[in-house]
Amino acid sequence: MVRALKFAAAVALVLSLTITPDAVRAADTVTADDTARFLAGMMPAADSPLMPLTRDPSWQHHARFFDSAFAQLEHRQLSKIRAWSAANLAAPKPTMFYMFSGPDFLYADAFYSKASTYVLSALEPPGSVPDLTRLSSGGVYAALYNVEHSLASILSFSFFITKNMKVDLHEGQLSGTLPILYVFLARSGKTIRNVSPAALDDKGTAYFAGENPPADATRGVRIVFAGSDGVEKTLYYFSTDLSNSGVRSSGFLKFCATLAPGNSLVKSASYLMHAGNFTTVRNFILNNSATIIQDDSGIPLGLYNPKKWQFFPFGHYAGPIDKFPARYQQSYVELFRRAEPMDFGIGYRWRPHESNLLLSVRLADDGPAVQEIASSAETSPPKPRRPRAPHPPAGPQQTQQQQHGFFFWFR
Repeated sequence: MVRALKFAAAVALVLSLTITPDAVRAADTVTADDTARFLAGMMPAADSPLMPLTRDPSWQHHARFFDSAFAQLEHRQLSKIRAWSAANLAAPKPTMFYMFSGPDFLYADAFYSKASTYVLSALEPPGSVPDLTRLSSGGVYAALYNVEHSLASILSFSFFITKNMKVDLHEGQLSGTLPILYVFLARSGKTIRNVSPAALDDKGTAYFAGENPPADATRGVRIVFAGSDGVEKTLYYFSTDLSNSGVRSSGFLKFCATLAPGNSLVKSASYLMHAGNFTTVRNFILNNSATIIQDDSGIPLGLYNPKKWQFFPFGHYAGPIDKFPARYQQSYVELFRRAEPMDFGIGYRWRPHESNLLLSVRLADDGPAVQEIASSAETSPPKPRRPRAPHPPAGPQQTQQQQHGFFFWFR
């Protein structure tokens, strides 16, 4: 008996010596996934240091608000978008490009749930999320309120208003797009495995945590996550100017080219690619996409090469909203006379009976997909193809920020 007690004491001593201070601290670390769930109004892991904060009435009110708001969004839009995608996207590519997206992973995942790599981009910096356990109770409450307020328009309609978000996520402890990416990942049923800063040099070479990018590198974030099946996927978000001068001075599109071909989504994009100062990103999308899903604020129909694309229109084209009267497309009117019905709303005209969605499927890989015409979208527009059944075959210059002071992010 005495020997047994001595042996047990010796084992305990050895174990105590092997539990380092770093290991003790690790047990108290707040993970990115727990932070995402907390910000999204969802319970973190039972042993998370954030669990005591969930007993605060302000967090419980936040959780109820998001439960209701996301349930309505799921019923009104997201479940219908997933059903639409399942019916109309036969063979999606592994990569999904979403230019002018802001942190809109929510719709990226709904439209292209089978992608394994998501590339999102906009002007807003990635920002940061602090350890919420180190904030005062008032600081936590302010952070939750700012997240709620910044999501108000996307939960009610289908897009963010950038100028509002800049205020919401720069006044408090949370900043940039990262908090919103966290919320959308959690509310989409994803588990965050790893988050690290990312940067691109002018050649498109990527740098991650522990590496030293150039001072003028394009900054972003890389998030590794998994869905319910446990398969790991990667989400990139980069803060970059997508105007011609902006992409010439960055390696963003060169990085994207290493992941091409992919599928593209363009939504509530302020009609920026109708302008002559966004030809580079516009041509990149056309030449590196197997499919493009867009509303009418995306690429003008007249700039598609009609010999390389087949068009599948859905919904109703009611013309641009009042802020963009010059972006009316007669070719869209003609194409959408033969449109298939659509049971969800999207884009600036977010009401279902006013929304339009165009699925363009590239027919061949040889030759340019860009229509060689004048810069005006409505100069000699191609004659719209008559859509088949909606089951595609396999297969002075301004910057972006200056172009529209109210630039809408997403969707």
